[in-house]
Amino acid sequence: MGFYGLILGILSTWRITHFLRAEDGPGDSVVRLRKVVGDGFFGSLLDCFYCLSVWIAFPFAALLGGTLAERFLLWLSLSAGAILLERITERPWEIQQPPYLEEPDHELLWRQESDCQQTTDIKTHSA
Repeated sequence: MGFYGLILGILSTWRITHFLRAEDGPGDSVVRLRKVVGDGFFGSLLDCFYCLSVWIAFPFAALLGGTLAERFLLWLSLSAGAILLERITERPWEIQQPPYLEEPDHELLWRQESDCQQTTDIKTHSA
């Protein structure tokens, strides 16, 4: 298996995973499949792109890999490639931004103005 096989494996893994996870399918066939599997193991598997890509990559790795070690590494690589491709092609409005919370009245961030003024008493000593 060369570079060509790796690219085909990643693209195929991504396409099938994306199809099952995010698309309705022809005649809403994937929607019906999601209803049939419900909320159990397979239902939660169809909800998670990362989890689903691991299982979709498995048969591709078995077909494309030569040795057992190569198949195992290819399995992980195909899933990782599909995940990277998914993250690159995500629409910006679907990306969740972490919430930003600012507490302007927090005691460690703000001091009252009277606390900031320093008074110094300078005493001069005459010799």
